[in-house]
Amino acid sequence: MRTTGREFFTARRVAEALSEYRPEHRSAIDRVPLETAAGRVPAAAILARAPLPGFDRSTVDGYAVRASDTFGASEAIPAYLQLSGAVQTGATADVSVTADRAVAVATGAMLPPGADAVVMVEHTQEAMPGTIEVVRPVAPGDGIVRADEDAGPGARLAPAGRPLRAQDVAILAAAGVTEVDVHAAPRVAIIATGDEIRSPDTTELAPGQVRDALSVSIGALAREAGGDPYPSGIVPDDREALERVLEMAVRDSDVVVICAGSSVGARDETGAAVSSLSRSEIWCHGLAIKPGKPTLLAFAGGIPIIGLPGNPRSALVVFRLIGMPVVRRVGGWTVEPRLGTVRARLARNLPSAAGRLDVVQVRLSGDEAEPVFGPSALLSVLTGADGYVIVPEPATGLPAGEDVDVFPYA
Repeated sequence: MRTTGREFFTARRVAEALSEYRPEHRSAIDRVPLETAAGRVPAAAILARAPLPGFDRSTVDGYAVRASDTFGASEAIPAYLQLSGAVQTGATADVSVTADRAVAVATGAMLPPGADAVVMVEHTQEAMPGTIEVVRPVAPGDGIVRADEDAGPGARLAPAGRPLRAQDVAILAAAGVTEVDVHAAPRVAIIATGDEIRSPDTTELAPGQVRDALSVSIGALAREAGGDPYPSGIVPDDREALERVLEMAVRDSDVVVICAGSSVGARDETGAAVSSLSRSEIWCHGLAIKPGKPTLLAFAGGIPIIGLPGNPRSALVVFRLIGMPVVRRVGGWTVEPRLGTVRARLARNLPSAAGRLDVVQVRLSGDEAEPVFGPSALLSVLTGADGYVIVPEPATGLPAGEDVDVFPYA
């Protein structure tokens, strides 16, 4: 439904704007090399083509064994195993583990056939040449990562709608993904209006004139939101001139921002100029916010148009609150970034060792933080986490139900 500037005082609530002013337009799709994909938003979920890491491997330096051969082992009564050989990192395992035998392996080495666990070298000692003593038992699965533990074929490596993080790029590289289809940075046209506005490089101002402080500052916020801002010049208080510039901006941009053109008064031509555009709709002309009430939100042919107040402080407040989410949405985001720390309640006990600072990955669900555990060799522990919790060095753990600070990944 189209409104006019005369309905300015029927202000919409900010919560309404955040939940309902949601453009369907999206920026174009680019194919980019993986090394430049961090921070870009995938156009579709990226799936694994094959198991990852692709082979069973050791996560520690030690000895590949059958776990049952170590049951009951202790310092007092060690288990004695004969060495059958060794597997080096990057080599194919050409020796098998059989009953009462072990194979030396390095961290990352392929697990030899027949083995179902790896004993850390710290829990062994050489009894005699070719024989080791195992002084601590292991359970099946200890010290190893299975071939598909990071991801099975067809598993989602990175979702659509969220910018790629460092850990996402890492797992994509490990999976052999070298190019990614991502949303282009939304082009954000920034139009400054007003007879009194002059370029920042103006050395001498006449009485009543001011330099344009908004084009560059709104551009900075647009860039922070993942956009590609470009100034469209300074337009005088002339409706026809503004209409011409708006028509070009809507044609060439993904988001249009008008600075200083939405205050009440006889010289306010923004609403009328926007209404004149093809397939235009003014969603609101007034927000229940201070500072920043004289804000216009509209569409033209699906392209979002944001008319900001002329006061720089008001404009920056409104654009940070309303404009940046719009730029992110047009750029393919389906989630909002978590900024600062998030207070959450631990969903389960978190053990730790005194004297060691533990960084524990967590998944956020409402106001709960669910720890995500797994070997350090698994990238999927990182990609499946929303952030991390720090357990301080003096602590021996944190109990379930305790409030903690979660450091979110953007």
